[in-house]
Amino acid sequence: MATLTTKLEAVNTMLGYITESPVNSIADSSSLPPTAAIAKAVLEEVSREVQSEGWHFNTAEDYELEANVSGEFVLPDNTMEVDAVDTSIDVIQRGNRLFDRTDQTFEFDQDSVKVNITFLLDFEDLPEHARRYIAIKAARALSNRIVGSREIEALILRDELFAKARLDDAEFTTSDRTIFKNYDAYSRIGINRNNNIA
Repeated sequence: MATLTTKLEAVNTMLGYITESPVNSIADSSSLPPTAAIAKAVLEEVSREVQSEGWHFNTAEDYELEANVSGEFVLPDNTMEVDAVDTSIDVIQRGNRLFDRTDQTFEFDQDSVKVNITFLLDFEDLPEHARRYIAIKAARALSNRIVGSREIEALILRDELFAKARLDDAEFTTSDRTIFKNYDAYSRIGINRNNNIA
């Protein structure tokens, strides 16, 4: 039965590009060969980098946060970026809490707030196109750090560009985005918020 790319398979893909032997498990980093341990760390690093861009699969709009008894909004542990939907509220992420920049406090008067939020997901929670792109991008980073061969980098880059194109295509398909969902875009072509021609 076919399955999605696992984290182990991603690490072995990375090792394969630099002609290193595959490993049977990555559960215990301390028992891995040095190159495999580096590959696992690079995979996690690149996964964070790619996910920080904010994709349809790891973002949520109008996500409602509830204040705790202290009037603070505690963010999920895997929050990468957060912004209030209401633009009159100037908030930022500090640690795992929302911080009010205007009043310089973690305490808010309201019981809830809606935010647009970006999450850092585990590798196994990513869609297949994202897994593939991250694995190949990470393979190129690993190759540059371990081997430093321009020929190998060029080979990986070709595969990386193809994987990125597939991810961008999947992103476009699943997010159902149009220029009319972006205020900057539709305001420039003379359409007001009610989609009437100005």
